Amino acid sequence: MEILKVENISKIYNMGKYPIKALDDVSFKVEKGEFVAIIGASGSGKSTLLHILGGVDKASSGKVYLEGTNISGLSENKLAAIRRSKIGIIYQFYNLIQTLNVEENITLPILLDHKKVNPKRLNSIISILNLEERRDFFPNQLSGGQQQRVAIGRSLIYSPSVILADEPTGNLDSKNSEIIVNLFKELNKKLNQTLIIATHNLDIAKQADRILELKDGKIILDKRNA
Repeated sequence: MEILKVENISKIYNMGKYPIKALDDVSFKVEKGEFVAIIGASGSGKSTLLHILGGVDKASSGKVYLEGTNISGLSENKLAAIRRSKIGIIYQFYNLIQTLNVEENITLPILLDHKKVNPKRLNSIISILNLEERRDFFPNQLSGGQQQRVAIGRSLIYSPSVILADEPTGNLDSKNSEIIVNLFKELNKKLNQTLIIATHNLDIAKQADRILELKDGKIILDKRNA
């Protein structure tokens, strides 16, 4: 089942005399449960594409459909609601609230919507992330790998349609990177969670179902891994 469709997305930044085309007529589709890695050199457009997919940035032209809804033309308020409930976004630098503990950081999207947290789902996520003994800890009491796990938990709490991760292991050592990658694979297989990860790490890309390679804002490769 198709969960995401990208149609002819372009993004142009007007920088003085010379506009910069970050994305150039990008189109592709993602099926539910796919694990997609987006690779490419710095400046190839990976992060820009992920931000547009997540509704954090707007395309200069083109459309993004999430579960059949064109999110490209939505108001900021509607986009914010979709980001909290249907799109999980994970960044390289965790973006945790330092004054909130692990459990509070994970449940923050639901609390912002003034909704009740499902304790069963929360406990399941904390267990999958192996954070049972850290649920009352604050971010400054956690390792980098543990903080990234909290960020992943926050992205999962709403059972999102898709999780977008921008260089999620870029700030971690090799051991913690491997833990995070294995966690993504577990989420993909056990929960059928759709994942789109932008990465420089080819070892991560090789473990995805599919690789998209960007160069100068264009898709130059779209292949399935064996």
